[in-house]
Amino acid sequence: MAAAAQHAGGRPETAAPHAIELRGISKAFGPVQANKDIDLCVRKGSIHGIIGENGAGKSTLMSILYGFYKPDRGQILINGKPTTITDSQTAIRAGVGMVFQHFKLVQNFTVLENIILGVEDGALLRPSLAKARGVLKKLAAEYQLNVDPDETIDELSVGHQQRVEILKALYRQADILILDEPTGVLTPAEADHLFRILEGLKAEGKTIVLITHKLREIMEITDTVSVMRRGEMVASVETAGTSPEELAELMVGRKVLLNVEKAPADPGAPVLEVRDLRLVDDEGVERLRGISFDIRAGEIMGIAGVSGNGQTQLLELLGGFPAAGAKVSGSIRMNGQELDLTGSRSDAATRRARGIGHVPEDRQAEGLIMDFTAWENVAFGYHHAPEYNRGLLMDNAAIRRDAEQKMERFDVRPRNPNLAARNFSGGNQQKLVVAREIERNPALLLVGQPTRGVDIGAIEFIHKRIVELRDAGKAVLLVSVELDEILSLSDRIAVMFDGRIMGERLPSATTTGELGLLMAGITDVDQHAADEGIPPEHRHVESLPDDNAPGEAR
Repeated sequence: MAAAAQHAGGRPETAAPHAIELRGISKAFGPVQANKDIDLCVRKGSIHGIIGENGAGKSTLMSILYGFYKPDRGQILINGKPTTITDSQTAIRAGVGMVFQHFKLVQNFTVLENIILGVEDGALLRPSLAKARGVLKKLAAEYQLNVDPDETIDELSVGHQQRVEILKALYRQADILILDEPTGVLTPAEADHLFRILEGLKAEGKTIVLITHKLREIMEITDTVSVMRRGEMVASVETAGTSPEELAELMVGRKVLLNVEKAPADPGAPVLEVRDLRLVDDEGVERLRGISFDIRAGEIMGIAGVSGNGQTQLLELLGGFPAAGAKVSGSIRMNGQELDLTGSRSDAATRRARGIGHVPEDRQAEGLIMDFTAWENVAFGYHHAPEYNRGLLMDNAAIRRDAEQKMERFDVRPRNPNLAARNFSGGNQQKLVVAREIERNPALLLVGQPTRGVDIGAIEFIHKRIVELRDAGKAVLLVSVELDEILSLSDRIAVMFDGRIMGERLPSATTTGELGLLMAGITDVDQHAADEGIPPEHRHVESLPDDNAPGEAR
């Protein structure tokens, strides 16, 4: 590893100027040193990956390059020329564009309007729109970025919205493109298409900087990769000369188990039985369309799908807090007993009393109260438990002791129960929520996006705890947009699209390609019909009810 990492982000000896060169970049926020003496070189016409744990300083460094932050010291060179970047407009003029993880698009504007927003040629929009339409057509053809310029953003899929962000940067004549976690909300097919786009941009001489936590993507698409740890650059290596295991060790500073180790499941009796579950939200949109499945004791059932296809509503309904005004029908049985779906006993407290734990998808909005301390958050939802109370009063000392023990067992850092939740990193916030729910020993654990925005060391830890719960005979319903996570953790996989379960599969008997088709709403019947040239109106889907039937996976 020493040989592979010997340059450690420094400046390789070469005559040609680099697209990007950072020299001694440092940035502190109060007592926190986010970046410390960072050196980084990115070759022109290459795809350069940047990886690191949560809080390693990746986003801060790229925000400095894009003008969101000003470094405390250090120098930036673009194409060999010292460049002072004071804001994003300066960065754009220097040829730097950035595609953020959460897109910066106006939802009710058209593609064309979003493209020219901020770079109009004058007070009259018509000439700007006409010019943009011509440039957009050329860029779309050149880089496989086809989108309808007259569609509004809210009518586009997530993958097409991402293309609009890339087109925005290219329209502004960016030669350097920074992408922050670009595949987090894409299907496998959309991610593959994005990679083809990036390869096309690279072939045209563009320089790509890719921030991602997915080591598989780093190995697949990048030419070089830089590793950050605790605000410092610890290595820059040729991707072809390294491995996921080596990169993980560089990121964390120790060996990391990348694959989930678990024995085959030994399912018991059904714990959760869901039949024909339907939900219509307060705007009249049907979010769940006849969902049926079982989960047994001692198994993990994973639900795969792109965000926005009903998984959130399913978890919320099972957890006891469907959105206000939602109309619900169907049935849910927990250990053979019917759960109330609409009455006074359909709330989260009743669900917890029935043995259902819930790690919500959004830890900050639904799992924690950010201004409250860690020890207060660890008790939320369980504050009426006998061990937390002394007569009519809550026993705060007992809650603090319990929080300290949970924080030690789940390796929450810093181990200070008096800190507000907002002062912990995303990974440690997630550990607080996971500790609170798993330590109550639920019969059924609902867990949504368990490792979203979590670094590789915390991912390994959280996966182990979920498997331990399964091995203790508990049932787990796992919802994740990460296919690798679904495949490695699940004993059975159901795929959701547009509020329906498109089919169930066994991890050992499926592929990411097959799951990706189901995530895009394409069933086996559709695929076969398409292969045979049968038009959609003449296709029959008699096999779909079997795919949506509970209990069996093929």
